[in-house]
Amino acid sequence: MRKYLLLFLAAAISGSVLPAAHAADWPDRPIRMIVPYPPGGATDVAARLYAQQMGDYLKQTVVVENKAGAGGEVGAEAVARATPDGYTVLMGALGSLAINASLLDKQNYSFVKDFKGVSVAIRMPMALAVNDAVPAKTVQELIALAKSRPGKLTMGSAGNGSSQHMAGELFKQITGTDILHVPYRGSGPAVTDLLGGQIDMVIDTLPALLPQLASGKIRILGVTTDTRAPALPEVKTLAEQGVPGYAVATTYALLAPTGTPAQAIEKMSMAMQQAGASPQLREGAAKLGAKATPTTPAATDKVIAGEIDKWGAVVRRSVTRTAKQ
Repeated sequence: MRKYLLLFLAAAISGSVLPAAHAADWPDRPIRMIVPYPPGGATDVAARLYAQQMGDYLKQTVVVENKAGAGGEVGAEAVARATPDGYTVLMGALGSLAINASLLDKQNYSFVKDFKGVSVAIRMPMALAVNDAVPAKTVQELIALAKSRPGKLTMGSAGNGSSQHMAGELFKQITGTDILHVPYRGSGPAVTDLLGGQIDMVIDTLPALLPQLASGKIRILGVTTDTRAPALPEVKTLAEQGVPGYAVATTYALLAPTGTPAQAIEKMSMAMQQAGASPQLREGAAKLGAKATPTTPAATDKVIAGEIDKWGAVVRRSVTRTAKQ
């Protein structure tokens, strides 16, 4: 009897130790980093900037896998439903995820409940740009022009519910302007029509706008972040130009399914922070007009909560305003 009791105790002890030991050994196989957009976009670039250096730190391959569809929802849902073992993670655009959580009537996952923050990757400023034919040379002149022509000026975006769309809605809400929203299928077509004069303005990411400045067909009137963009140090922020409280950045972050072992999340976060401190990665981010800003898991969760609060409020005000019109 004593022999069987000892065997039982040994099995119980080993059963309690093995999961911890397994988590401590993480990772022991490649990690899939899902990007919920097609290759070549800003989220994809952010993922690839970090993946290799993370792999070097973790001594495992980090494979970037594009799983596009439904404005990022297909890839996000796939990660939310993945086994929470640290081997499937999401590089997501927090603004888009937060907007979708507020805007979509039905989701097969919960952004709030099904994800745990690992680390912010990069913060990318956006900018307000106008077609050169628009007479306004400053943000205040543009606001005055919009108020003199309610509903006549047009603002393009990457699509209904996109970060660019909601950044525009926030601008309209703070300034009290009535500007017609024109949705496109992505930033590329919107910027093309801005260059061609089919629309008056956009609020879009710097990578979408900077290559077009040399054409002389567009002007950047202001950047959306709370501080000036290193890529455009001479361009004032919107807040500096009399749009109080306006502070918008496209923030890309690494997320893991809720239930992922804390040890794995901490190791991934440390790998992100190590990668983000490297000159090579910082230079790569700077080429996008962005800044590498890796964070702890706790700090990442705070950023996520802030994005959910901000864009949820913008969506609610936008829906209310539309219903009244």
